[in-house]
Amino acid sequence: MSCVKKLQNYCKKMIVKADIPAYGGFLIGRHEGKVVLIKGAAIPGETVEVIIEKEKKDYYSTSVTRIIEPSPYRIKPACNVFGSCGGCHLQFIAYEKQVQVKQEILRDCLKRLANIDVDVSMPVHCGKPWHYRYRGQFKVSEDNIGFYREKTREIIEIDSCPLMVEEINGYIKHAGTLLRECNVTDIHISSGDCTVVFVKVPVQAHSGTDIEKAASLFLKSGISGVCIQTEDERVFTYGKPYITLDLENILYTVSPMSFFQCNWRLNQAVVAFIKDSLMPLGGNKILDLYAGAGNCSLPLSVDAEVRAVEENLSAVEDGARNIELNDIKNYTFIHSSAEDFLIEEAFQVVILNPPRPGLTNRVVHHVLTAMPEKIVYLSCNPATFARDIKKLIKRYDIESIQLVDFFPQTFHIETLAFLRIKNLTKKKNAL
Repeated sequence: MSCVKKLQNYCKKMIVKADIPAYGGFLIGRHEGKVVLIKGAAIPGETVEVIIEKEKKDYYSTSVTRIIEPSPYRIKPACNVFGSCGGCHLQFIAYEKQVQVKQEILRDCLKRLANIDVDVSMPVHCGKPWHYRYRGQFKVSEDNIGFYREKTREIIEIDSCPLMVEEINGYIKHAGTLLRECNVTDIHISSGDCTVVFVKVPVQAHSGTDIEKAASLFLKSGISGVCIQTEDERVFTYGKPYITLDLENILYTVSPMSFFQCNWRLNQAVVAFIKDSLMPLGGNKILDLYAGAGNCSLPLSVDAEVRAVEENLSAVEDGARNIELNDIKNYTFIHSSAEDFLIEEAFQVVILNPPRPGLTNRVVHHVLTAMPEKIVYLSCNPATFARDIKKLIKRYDIESIQLVDFFPQTFHIETLAFLRIKNLTKKKNAL
């Protein structure tokens, strides 16, 4: 195809009906028998005008230029930078429809990637799709504080974000001058019983004295604790080193460099649901892989003995603090990757909560060899979840699968599954 013809095609517009939702904020339609991948603010069922950005042999890649027949679920976005900021994707869709669309995507992933046609249970969500984030990551330049425009390094300036809890928005509104003065490039703000920050600064811009001065300014601005990391990965901590949150009547602490589920209200409900679903647990041994600071399994230690495996040293240190603060006796943290941990004990329950790439073949092999009676899998990627479930169902039956909407207004999908070994009698005899 000549360069002129390619350019003509890329400028070509077409009318398409947005049909099937796909993971990543895309929809799929058809034009003259050819698949059209649609990116942009479209809702299933809408008729839209799109422009061709790329043409392949079997599909067009397009973006929406105009809505011709809008959906009744289309609403006005709550944020005035929606469409420019790359943080949100679905603000133009009524929340109940957002959840329905995510359900359809999850079912499609399971059917297409795992050959599983299963009923997806009622979704778990808190019903509060705004001001749910207890942690936010913001970009800082000499001129702006905000989020990157999608697929660029341009910062879209904000003075508040409708996804953040008010404590974070309150700090952002008056922290602009301070952040620029300290030459910060990134700031992570975590809110709990207090507010702590993790900031990144250029190594060439700060001596030890400069970093102490910056920390002092942060602490005077109302922050309880600050963790500063330079480009050469030196880390300096000042003030209170963690926040504290309530988790099933447990004091749950987390430091700025550890992960925690930022939708904390829904996280509390999910952890309680996992606990209730696994009861009774008396005398059981539980293995929590990718444990973080113990989010999913600390409440289970009231009734069971727990081994928690985590690779992030900061999270392990947080977990050790959580054990001490709550005087928990039957819980052990192990600093190791899930891949390197050999399951040498008999566990009745294994909890899996991997990052987006999902389980490696090595972890799947370890789990299938250990043959726990039950598996709890909490996933943050429906595609890798479907791939992993396809491997696990060789020996496990699916008890339930359901969407957990930790991230309203975005295309992100988390999934909670409960699995039970196919032949429990055979498993017990093997032991």
